Amino acid sequence: MRRRGRRMLLLVLLVCAAPLIASYFTFYVLKPEKRNNYGALVDQRAHPVPELASTTLDGRRQTLQDFKGKWIMLMAAPGACGDACRNRLFTMRQLRLMQGKEMDRIERVWLITDRAPLDTIVIREFDGTRMLRADGAAVARWLPADTGTTAADHIYLIDPLGHLMLRFPKDPEPRKAYKDLYKLLKASAVG
Repeated sequence: MRRRGRRMLLLVLLVCAAPLIASYFTFYVLKPEKRNNYGALVDQRAHPVPELASTTLDGRRQTLQDFKGKWIMLMAAPGACGDACRNRLFTMRQLRLMQGKEMDRIERVWLITDRAPLDTIVIREFDGTRMLRADGAAVARWLPADTGTTAADHIYLIDPLGHLMLRFPKDPEPRKAYKDLYKLLKASAVG
C-alpha cells in the first residue's frame, strides 16, 4: 500500500512538472528561430537619433526632434528621386494609410541628403511627407544598413520617444511591414 502511494505521488509530480520541463527543453535545447517581426530591430544604444541640422525645403530649421511624440517612418535619399526612391515614398504613404484611424500617429519624413532640386511632381505626388534637407554624410553615418545596401535603400522607424528602433529590408513587402506597424501601434500607448 505504501509503495503504491509513493508511485501515485511521483506520477502526480511528474504530470505537474512535465509542462515546465518541456518548456525549458524547447527553449534551451531546440532554440526557437522564428521571429515575430519583419523589420530588423536596431540597437538604440548604438544608433541614437542625433541632432541633425536639417531644414525644410523653404530653408526653415526643422529637426526630427520636432516630431517627438509621433511614430516616424523615415527614408534618406538624394533629391534626384528615381524609381526606387519613389517606390519607397509610395510604400511609406500606403503603410500609413493602411493603419486606418491610427494613421494620424505616424509622420512620414524624407531626409534629402544633397542640395539637388526636387521635381515638383514628386513634391505634389507625395504631399504630406515631411521633406527635410540634411547632411548626407551625417545621415549615412547614423543610419545602419544591411550588408550590400546603403541607408538610401531602407525605410526606418523611429518611436515616439525619439529612438531609432526598426529597419525594413530593401524593397519591403507592404503586407509584412504593415503587420509590424499595426502591432507596434496596437501595443503602444505612446504617440
